[in-house]
Amino acid sequence: MNKHLSLREAVLSWLEYAGSLSPTPQSIVVLMLQPHWDDVVKAVAAAAPREEHPDLYSKVDGDLNPVILLKESGLGEAARLISYGEPIVAAEVADNFVTFCTARAPVHERWLLLNGTFPQGTRIPLGRHTLQTFTEDELRQTVPMPALNVLQSRNRDLGLITGAPFLHVPDPGRTVTRRPTWFDFTGPRAETQHWQALLPLMLWDSELLRVDSVFSVARGRRFDLDSRDVPTTIQVHEGRYGREEEVEVRDTGDFRVSASDLAALTDFCTAISAKIDAIMSGATHKLRILNRRARRLERAARHLLAAYQRTYNDNGVWEVEADEIHLDYVIALEALLISPKDKEHKNIADNIRSRAATLFSTPHHQEEARAIVERAYRARSTYVHGDVIKDQTHKEKLKELRTLRLLTLQVILRWLVLTPSDTDDLAPLLDAGAHGTGRECHIDQPLRAFFTTTPPRSRPADIPAT
Repeated sequence: MNKHLSLREAVLSWLEYAGSLSPTPQSIVVLMLQPHWDDVVKAVAAAAPREEHPDLYSKVDGDLNPVILLKESGLGEAARLISYGEPIVAAEVADNFVTFCTARAPVHERWLLLNGTFPQGTRIPLGRHTLQTFTEDELRQTVPMPALNVLQSRNRDLGLITGAPFLHVPDPGRTVTRRPTWFDFTGPRAETQHWQALLPLMLWDSELLRVDSVFSVARGRRFDLDSRDVPTTIQVHEGRYGREEEVEVRDTGDFRVSASDLAALTDFCTAISAKIDAIMSGATHKLRILNRRARRLERAARHLLAAYQRTYNDNGVWEVEADEIHLDYVIALEALLISPKDKEHKNIADNIRSRAATLFSTPHHQEEARAIVERAYRARSTYVHGDVIKDQTHKEKLKELRTLRLLTLQVILRWLVLTPSDTDDLAPLLDAGAHGTGRECHIDQPLRAFFTTTPPRSRPADIPAT
């Protein structure tokens, strides 16, 4: 307790000296050259020794890291604001800094900001991940220096993400690339690393759901929030005296979950996550069948996500990328519907059409699925052979992309529902079902059961209500 008291007093003395400085960019440098800063460093070393708090110390020379003490803690920003005469309560800053230095080091996390809208209080487990919305007070306690949250700039940043949906997960120790550029080899895109948590949400509703930003978070220690990483839009409201006022808000897209849907969404995500986990557990075994099935699911999900991340909305696809996005959906279908036993390459397109159609329960929807796959495969062949798809305008391509996206989502969902745990893949059951053999037992009945007990937001039209 005395160690903490000495640290608090040292910080208060240093902040008091900051208040006597002229407000210049060199203020922090001047402060670090004063004996008051030496007292702070000595007090930190006594209150938070290296063996107990190694994260505060440099890995190179073992000394206390000034970047962590000043920048990441927020102490340097507090001193700068005090020198500018801002109404900062020094005692609160000192208490926050003592907590920052002496509290147990938190687990580092990744927070993925999604572009949807979810009810307040949302908290859904998704494997190792958690989908959660945070109140402003909860966010305020997450950032390192709560005493600075009274400032307008910090409030504005937190306001943008208050109530926003985050997928958060303990940091797997891999570098996340938020916006990969040429020659950026720091790691795969964030959405592909976290596909197992994103896929159940995407299968719940056909509206687009994307990852907008990725934050590194160590609660109470680090939150790399930058308002420039939060996509925004302008809303016009009627202000005082009837005048219109423009307000900057987070761009939420079209993926929306109401409070009345939250329980159903939770049940759906729990069921789909369990199916994904069961399939992916094969990747840890040496059995060839299980390992291959896990790889195919992951491949399909990655290509689905690649298409989603480049589709802002149904009319928001760059013309130069439309054909590539189209190809991503076809690859996702192929990954799930091609069987290792398909030896005749000329029959692959026929097999994909037949198996996709067999996943649907009525002749009308089977024929519709077959036609969509046939058009998609024809366009895919034209593209990969270096030709130009000339018979579609960009508007027509966008409409076809949406149709193909909806089909791909249904194929992935039904594949997850139907894939058995004791066979090589689903293809043989679909081939038999296409001729009526075992269809009721292996396809129709399991689909009816799933869509009755844990349906997505919109019940598929080919599955009759019971």
